[in-house]
Amino acid sequence: MVQETTTELVAVLIAVTNFSARVLTIHEGNLLPSGPLTAIHHSLQAGARTWVQQQTRQPLGYMEQLYTFVDVKRSQTIGYPVVYVSYLGLVKEADEEKLALNAKWHDWYAYFPWEDRRQPDHYTNIHLIINQIQNWVDSSSRTEIHNQRTQRLNLCWGLHDHEWQEEHVLLRYELMYEAGLIAESPYFNQQLPEKITGQPMHNHHRRVLATAMTRLRAKLKYRPVIFDLMPTEFTLLQLQKSLEALTGIELHKQNFRRFIHHQNVIEATGKEALVERGRPAQLYRFKKNVLQESLLSGYKLPAANH
Repeated sequence: MVQETTTELVAVLIAVTNFSARVLTIHEGNLLPSGPLTAIHHSLQAGARTWVQQQTRQPLGYMEQLYTFVDVKRSQTIGYPVVYVSYLGLVKEADEEKLALNAKWHDWYAYFPWEDRRQPDHYTNIHLIINQIQNWVDSSSRTEIHNQRTQRLNLCWGLHDHEWQEEHVLLRYELMYEAGLIAESPYFNQQLPEKITGQPMHNHHRRVLATAMTRLRAKLKYRPVIFDLMPTEFTLLQLQKSLEALTGIELHKQNFRRFIHHQNVIEATGKEALVERGRPAQLYRFKKNVLQESLLSGYKLPAANH
């Protein structure tokens, strides 16, 4: 007997709008665009595109397969596996009046507030989170478990000999989930307000979003994927602020400019943009072969401002 399986396609669409990292959602921000794979779809990606267009009317561009998940809770409820095949898409945010009524863009830090290190209360909130996780670590039943949890805590949150790694979004989320700080967790014990632990999502879609953030932040270190999120022409300040929005860290202005020029992926347009203060700013564009260019592998983004 062949066991039934439900396969759902989930799309994480990311945009940068007014220097804000944004994600497209449905159902009042509680779900990502998604739907079941059916026989009419000739491929998984075609199915994902069909569902996104039907549910949101958001124009699509670059998409890549992200990850495959099994929703254990829903699988237990209906009696057979529910599998999510997720996709990451990089788009330009459509005007709200052009979207379906059910679709809405949200700042992704509404779901992951601890990931935005630019906020003035960031370190205070991180301290509160770490204290709660430490309580979970100290509740370990065995020394071996205590040591493993301590290592994960230090790695995820940049403690002791470790540095904060912006691409560890999923690792931090999963640690908070296990410690019961996340509303979706079966161990949830509301010790901190939602403004610190983030807005929950249905069907574990926040975990899918965390995976997409992890993928995108990691790729920014070795490929100029920001190309798909920027306007055709931009200033260096606009490029810097867009990268800061995605990584959640402030970059040193001069180090960033030296880094970008060294990578040789942009060129001046010969035009200038009017700015509110100071002299006009030079406009740039990505070179035509930018997607074949590689940024220095493993290069850390320029140091953050302190």
